[in-house]
Amino acid sequence: MVTGRELGKTRLPLWAAGFIVLICAAILGLSGWREWETRNTELRNAEIDVANLAQSLVQHADDTFELVDTILVGLVHRLELDGTGPDTIAKLQTYLPTRKSSDRIRGIFVYDDTGRWLATTERVDFSKFNNSDRAYFQHHRNSPDRGTLIGRPVKSRAGGQWIITASRRINHPDGSFAGVALLTIDVAYFVKFYERFDFGPNGSASLLSNDGIMLARSHDESGAFVGRDLSNAPLFSQWASRPAAAVYYFRSPLDDVQRLSYYQRSSRYPLMVLASKSQDDVLAPWRRAAISRMTVVLGLVLLIATIGFYLVRQLSQRQRMAQALAAKEAHFRLLAEQSSDMVSRIGLDNRLLYVSPSCARIIGWSPDELLGTSAVAGIHQEDMERVEQAIAALKNGEAEEARFVYRQRHREKGEIWAEAALHVTRASDSGEIDGVVAVVRDMTEQKDLQDKLASLATTDGLTGLANRRTFDERLADEWARARRDGTQISLLLIDVDHFKKFNDHYGHVAGDGCLRALGRILSAHAKRPADLAARYGGEEFAVLLPNTGAHGCAEVGEAIRAALRDLAMLHAQNLPSRLVTVSVGAATALPSQTTTDCSALVAAADRALYAAKDGGRDRQVMSGQVVPWPARSA
Repeated sequence: MVTGRELGKTRLPLWAAGFIVLICAAILGLSGWREWETRNTELRNAEIDVANLAQSLVQHADDTFELVDTILVGLVHRLELDGTGPDTIAKLQTYLPTRKSSDRIRGIFVYDDTGRWLATTERVDFSKFNNSDRAYFQHHRNSPDRGTLIGRPVKSRAGGQWIITASRRINHPDGSFAGVALLTIDVAYFVKFYERFDFGPNGSASLLSNDGIMLARSHDESGAFVGRDLSNAPLFSQWASRPAAAVYYFRSPLDDVQRLSYYQRSSRYPLMVLASKSQDDVLAPWRRAAISRMTVVLGLVLLIATIGFYLVRQLSQRQRMAQALAAKEAHFRLLAEQSSDMVSRIGLDNRLLYVSPSCARIIGWSPDELLGTSAVAGIHQEDMERVEQAIAALKNGEAEEARFVYRQRHREKGEIWAEAALHVTRASDSGEIDGVVAVVRDMTEQKDLQDKLASLATTDGLTGLANRRTFDERLADEWARARRDGTQISLLLIDVDHFKKFNDHYGHVAGDGCLRALGRILSAHAKRPADLAARYGGEEFAVLLPNTGAHGCAEVGEAIRAALRDLAMLHAQNLPSRLVTVSVGAATALPSQTTTDCSALVAAADRALYAAKDGGRDRQVMSGQVVPWPARSA
């Protein structure tokens, strides 16, 4: 007959096996859930990236067409006042090249009411050309609308390249049709601009009209995708019900790549920008890491299952194992003395009862010198409380084991980093806690390596300045602090003038030296602890100036420009100075309690930087949205 006690012993291995299965299933389930959440986090981070890119690109498009619109309005107004007589056209032919001051504008054209060319910035014999067959010309001839028309891309009759047209109707004094004024923008201009941004190996940026016509696309130098009609794509088929800007997942009809994107409509023009990344590119790092992590998890589960199976088999022998604990003390000492780690036993009074010979190598004292002394002697004062709390928790039965890293005094080296793994010991007769076993190893080299890796993760390898990731984090922190304290914050964006020409002329080694020299200048002028000089990307740098107003920001920017000029690095391709110079965009903001986005400061500085470039380079331009403020404090 089976007694209740024997039945309990029979069921115990089954309960243990069920518990182990539950643990393994929980580990697999939690790991799977964690990987799925990690995947979603990667996608969300990528969504933020493409959203920021799209917002920057649509601002660039708005600025470009605003410039075009301004020139067209002035040109049409002049023609309607002066007429299109020979004298006016002759003056206009001389005047037009002065309006083509930006590389954004390809050409300016004026046509009479028959489509005949009257004036242009192109150096061609235009007497034989007629543009009455162009869609934009027919639109203005048939429509009294006086607004600017952004047309479909066409191939230029003058140069043969793909261009985007922007045109306005010219009227006679009686309101009848008198001709068309046209400005063109090279599609290649947008393509080159989009190449400045990192969309990943298979990512892209596209400029489209609101009716689904492709105006420009990154990595499309040949113009293979220009003019494509995508109005039947899902994005445009439900256009009326969609918000002005949103995340959008789709399979591209152009290259059949599954994409994660963000579209942003222009608030001023019938345009939109679509910034996208390949979903496979975004998730590729996660997949590689997930495979590695799941391999480890599966190995761990297999190990747990193996150990569990072993433990289940050993449950029936637990009493005999308890009786053998005393005999294992000798084995413990043998293993401890052969181990490269320092093994010690600590009594309930925190005194060392046993120390393995490795202590002489790890902390510099022999076992005889350490026996009977306090186990926490030599621990750094700042780590003492944490270590004592961990040992106390073990002795009180609040935990079975603990692991921590701390600073330990060495007899000869001064101070080292050590890692301790602690486990409670119990009396073989009563099962009560009678002390702690500690295994200590020297972690100094590993800690130094971790510190070096942490430094590499936050600094730019070429210049030694903070990298883009560190800059973004500090900008967000300082923006929040300025908003909380009610103080101003300033930003300088600095770009080396004609740096590509410098590289082409002097070589990349000299180019790297130039960037390092500028990095040293920026470090020297980011004087206060809160100031940050960073490499923003390529030849572009940023200097973050918390608690600094517009006047102080301008002083720092001019000091940097002066220091670089004093350095007098030769740059034969940078006329007229023939020295290395920089263009500086400066912006200052006073964050309000309702303003949480620091991108406005970056955008303002970026616009100022472009204004500095467009103004002739080697200059500093302050953003128009500057709050007056005295010189920055030292």
